[in-house]
Amino acid sequence: MTDRLFRKAASSVALVTFPALLFAQEVSKAEASSPSAGLTSMLPMMAIMFVAVYFLMIRPEQKKQKEKQAMLQAIKKGDRVLTNAGILGTVGSVKDNTMMIKIAENTVVEFAKSAVTTVVNKDGTEKQSDGAADGEKK
Repeated sequence: MTDRLFRKAASSVALVTFPALLFAQEVSKAEASSPSAGLTSMLPMMAIMFVAVYFLMIRPEQKKQKEKQAMLQAIKKGDRVLTNAGILGTVGSVKDNTMMIKIAENTVVEFAKSAVTTVVNKDGTEKQSDGAADGEKK
C-alpha cells in the first residue's frame, strides 16, 4: 500500500515538475534582462509543488496516524489484536502505554500499545471502525 502511494505521489510530482522545467528555461532567458524576474516567476511554481507534496504525501500520512491513534485508544479487554511482531492474541488488560495480551493458554505477554497494528475479528478479518462489530462481541 505504501509503495503504491509513493509511486502515485512520485508520478504526480513528475507531472508537476516537467512543466516547471520548461517554464524554467523560459525564465533563464528572461533573467538576462532582470535578475529579480527569475525569482518572482519561480515562486508560484514552488508553491504549486509544495501544495502537491502536501496533499499527496503529508496529509494522507497525518490521517493514517490519527486513525491508528483512535484505534489504540479504543482497544479494550477481550479484543483480538495483531502486533507488529506477527503475534495474534486477546487483550487481557490495558494500562496507559502497555497491555497484557494472552497468546496461548497460561501465556500472557506485555506489549507496548504502539506494537499493535490492527484489531481483528474472530474470523481473522480486520475490524470495521464504524462500531458495527462491537455488538457482535460477547
